[in-house]
Amino acid sequence: MKIHLTSVFVDDQEKALRFYTDVLGFVKKHDVPMGEDRWITVVSPEEPNGTELLLEPSGHPAVQPYKTALVHDGIPAASFAVDDVRAEYERLRELGVFFTQEPLEMGSVTTAVLDDTCGNLIQIVHSA
Repeated sequence: MKIHLTSVFVDDQEKALRFYTDVLGFVKKHDVPMGEDRWITVVSPEEPNGTELLLEPSGHPAVQPYKTALVHDGIPAASFAVDDVRAEYERLRELGVFFTQEPLEMGSVTTAVLDDTCGNLIQIVHSA
């Protein structure tokens, strides 16, 4: 068994698609109209057939209180592995990304937390 698809709830799918592709560097895999919304997934360019991230609309009534509580408590909605947290932090900051947590070393793990501009906190992480 392996993870095929996971999702983040986003306030604006088009804005999220631009952020996750143009800024974070993911690649669009699917973009299928579904009524008022779309089925949009992105993947790592390093693993085009790997796990897909669904940019899921935040329309369900339970989503906004959930997202608000996570952000309020500083809890990331997702975690993405990078080779070098500090280098990625600097690259993203140069692109105007806001971080709620600068790179933090915790033993063999380094993390940083960013705002995805669509209502979520996202963690980037590297484990030695």
